[in-house]
Amino acid sequence: MKTKVLLAVVALSYAPLVVAGNEAAYPKEKVAAFVVEKLDLTSLPSAFRPRKEKGKKTLADYGFTAQRMDESEAIIEGAGGIKRLAIKILDQKSSGIYVCIAEPGESGGATKAQSVVLLRRKNPNALLKGRESFREFAACPVIGGSDSATNSYGD
Repeated sequence: MKTKVLLAVVALSYAPLVVAGNEAAYPKEKVAAFVVEKLDLTSLPSAFRPRKEKGKKTLADYGFTAQRMDESEAIIEGAGGIKRLAIKILDQKSSGIYVCIAEPGESGGATKAQSVVLLRRKNPNALLKGRESFREFAACPVIGGSDSATNSYGD
């Protein structure tokens, strides 16, 4: 009986190390390029994602290409210039990456929609899944495009 208790205690003491080893790490450099490569576009709020198509998930799958990219910001454009998105890295923690996703207006006009999104992944090989965050950043005030502000007709 003592042996079983001892084995249980040893197993429980090593459990946090095993769990920590499974956590998906995020890069410290070239974060914008990492996000552009690993983003699951279908998990973004509806204001930013294209219509879902079978077998497509990433920006590359949907034909998006980077127009401009630096350490913490990327401008990507869809095939034919139909849709354009700006992705700005706001904060990075072990729990995920906070980004500001915006849809710029026509010819550099006012931003159509902008929102803070938390990107996470479950393991190092998984895509980054996004969900709208309630955390606020001065660099990214919410502008239009909120799912709650639109009805089923898109009004």
